[in-house]
Amino acid sequence: MPSVLSDDDLLRNDADTLILQNIELVDIFSRKFASLQPLAFHRFPNETLIYHGYLGCSPLHPTVAISLRTLAAYRQSHRTCPRFSIQAQCKALCHLHDIPYQPYLNTQFSDAYDVYLEILHWVDSLIKAALKRDTQDWRLLNSCPCCCYKLDDEDNMTFEWLATIDSNNSLKRWLSSIYGTSPRDDSRTRRSDYWLHHTKVDQFQLNGTQPHEQDPTDDWEDVVQSDSAPFNCVDRWRNAGPEARKRMFSVFDESGIFIAACRHRFILLVCDMVKSGELSKYPLTILDHLLNVYGKNGGIAYDIGCAFSKTLENSCLGPRACELNLRMMVRAFHGHAHNRQCQIDWHLMYIEGTGHTEGEGCEHVFSSSNELVRSTRHTTPFHRHQTIEQHFAFWDDDKYAALSKLFSFMKS
Repeated sequence: MPSVLSDDDLLRNDADTLILQNIELVDIFSRKFASLQPLAFHRFPNETLIYHGYLGCSPLHPTVAISLRTLAAYRQSHRTCPRFSIQAQCKALCHLHDIPYQPYLNTQFSDAYDVYLEILHWVDSLIKAALKRDTQDWRLLNSCPCCCYKLDDEDNMTFEWLATIDSNNSLKRWLSSIYGTSPRDDSRTRRSDYWLHHTKVDQFQLNGTQPHEQDPTDDWEDVVQSDSAPFNCVDRWRNAGPEARKRMFSVFDESGIFIAACRHRFILLVCDMVKSGELSKYPLTILDHLLNVYGKNGGIAYDIGCAFSKTLENSCLGPRACELNLRMMVRAFHGHAHNRQCQIDWHLMYIEGTGHTEGEGCEHVFSSSNELVRSTRHTTPFHRHQTIEQHFAFWDDDKYAALSKLFSFMKS
């Protein structure tokens, strides 16, 4: 890292050159004020700051800059411990530097961190382009080697691909109007291809038949089960919804996420649930994209796969799902809440070709992503998406590294 020039070294007096005077440089274990000498080709202050290993907290007139290694250290700490927020990082830095904590430090650190992630995103995009990995759906076709790669002369399996889908309402985001404030304008959008845009989701609300869909303002409904009435799986699941969840969606903008994961728990797709519960348009959108990418002979595990199969059949996606031989099934753990006849027809344990797959990959994902609740509940839409996609990218990297343990187990 280039050294910081002292005041005695600032001998240039070029009118076209902006010398950064008395700027506060923040590192993990140090905090100092210094002046930085730009090079001849530097046009903006942050060019000079990055040359010296720092990133300014504002674009044109920075007075505070944070070192790149501090931002890198926080990124890895947050990925491995999702509940470690920017506020916690700023408080830790204040204690290390022996200064009182102030709330505005969160904003300064967050602004620098956003730019740092943007730089990493563009570097990663250039690398993918050089490696020819920037084509449409490349990640879906190559993220999980066990699911996507086939050996020469490999026998055809009953299911060419298996995935599990489910929703999670922990990652909700409060509406700004709840606090009596107007929402902040932010033109930044999600970066990764994990997300399916809400306009695509809404196409299935308009064009797909959804016979099992509830009023979005009352997504859960208590069903009184009489002793003489036959047992119904769908009624049992709706009956599990507590009273507190019946009318809560009006105070949230995004009320959760709906995801798809492969049988080895790699994240495939994510979409936001907007001011609603688990409506059928979310799984229909996910299945539409998976069928476009993976094609025929697929299997989908869903906690209400038995009832959703009728929704799928009656939707505009039904004929294509039948043509591609898509098989809905009920996940292993959730299957025990279904009646005996339903389990025999839909439970993973009774379906040939599923092997030891339990179909509960989404629950494993949610057990980790729930740690993000503290840092996403009251944030902006962009920062919520950024936090979630950073977590899912690390989750996939972690699962990819752990595949070697699977191979070692298979050899032994």
